[in-house]
Amino acid sequence: MKRILLLFALLIFFVPVSFADVISGKVRQDDKLYARNQVVDSADGSPVDNARVSIPRNGFETYTDNNGKFELNTKIDSTTVLSVEKEGFRPYSLTIDKNSLNQPLRLGIERSKNGDIQLEASLFHLGDNVFADTSANSGEFRIKSIGTFFTKKFNMAPISPSEEALIVIGSVIGLDTKLAKEMGQNRIASVYSSPAEIFFNGQKIGELNINGDNQEIIIPRNLIRPTNEVTVRTGKNLFQHAYVDYDDIELANLRVETREKQTFAGSW
Repeated sequence: MKRILLLFALLIFFVPVSFADVISGKVRQDDKLYARNQVVDSADGSPVDNARVSIPRNGFETYTDNNGKFELNTKIDSTTVLSVEKEGFRPYSLTIDKNSLNQPLRLGIERSKNGDIQLEASLFHLGDNVFADTSANSGEFRIKSIGTFFTKKFNMAPISPSEEALIVIGSVIGLDTKLAKEMGQNRIASVYSSPAEIFFNGQKIGELNINGDNQEIIIPRNLIRPTNEVTVRTGKNLFQHAYVDYDDIELANLRVETREKQTFAGSW
């Protein structure tokens, strides 16, 4: 019995902190977590109180207590987006499903840094509102499309030679690309869509091929101006030629960050 209790204690407390969900412990069997989840500062593991935790698809919202704890008193049937917001911290989002709730969540969020620019924190839908029930995450779509693209203008200070700027897509669901299909992210039998495209000041700088969290696209330094524009365009069904069939996707927590340039072994 003592061994069982010791193992249980280790499962609860041996939890690394990172800018992601960290799983530990046990949960009830009714898909509801009772104050077992926690939001912490990713730098030192200290609890973050009064952070707003929401699941837009369910219309669910709650706040962490003094110990950073919160309850998810809502049923999760399939993949959806969970968001965390707290003044002084970078907005955080995570795609979760009912399997994510098999164990409590410990979410490490980062403090805001100079150069952070929030383009859109809320969940938004791109596409034509026409999709099959086999499409990736189609059962999660609850908001109407704002169109086939999202665009935002913003001002940006010059970055130092030692820094790089990047666009971060906090979460994306609904992509029906070939790669997403091969990874089992949708149930469409034989067709797929082109990737979503990311443009910076009119130049394509990257694509979104898979559903998931915290995807990063480095912004070429030569494209950065005092006033800039980011555009995200959803893809198209590559097997539909009678008309244009746009891929319906949803994104949350779109932002610009700066960081020290990444160094790699063997680089000069």
